[in-house]
Amino acid sequence: MARIYTRTGDDGTTGLIGGERVFKNSLRIEALGALDELNALIGVARALKLPERVDQILRMIQDHLFMLGTEIATPAAERRPETAVDLEAVQMLEEAIDFYEAKLTPLHKFILPGGGKAGAVLHLARAVARRAERQCVALSRSEEINMQLVSYLNRLSDLCFVIARFVNQHESVAESYPGSGSDSS
Repeated sequence: MARIYTRTGDDGTTGLIGGERVFKNSLRIEALGALDELNALIGVARALKLPERVDQILRMIQDHLFMLGTEIATPAAERRPETAVDLEAVQMLEEAIDFYEAKLTPLHKFILPGGGKAGAVLHLARAVARRAERQCVALSRSEEINMQLVSYLNRLSDLCFVIARFVNQHESVAESYPGSGSDSS
């Protein structure tokens, strides 16, 4: 196995699929970094005790995020016509949102992110998904990308929010409300 370090990035650049080198603070690499961070956070959530169905969904999402990263890391001229995510993947997230949301008490006001360990990590994943979405939108303004990726990240942030609430409810952790000074359900 080759060494993990290559020293090729010591000049502030990194390689894309196909060999092109770009600066590490380019829009493409910022988007890749956010996708990687999001995938790692979902891995942290999966390391905590989760209901089996939630863990299965998150595992599938990790696969999708890995494929999205590969797509973003490939310059448009080198990309295959098939995409990492499509309308079907977005709809799958919507179905999961609907499934878990139906099991929750309807929200009538904003809640503070947090709860149990898994719920708090999933709330953080939601925030990172929003950042990844913003960075992909920024990239799309200068380079061609699959815009289904933006839709996917938008729904994924919603799913992280809903699953965070579900996991907290499953663990009997009360939600906190801004300005209330205490937790209540």
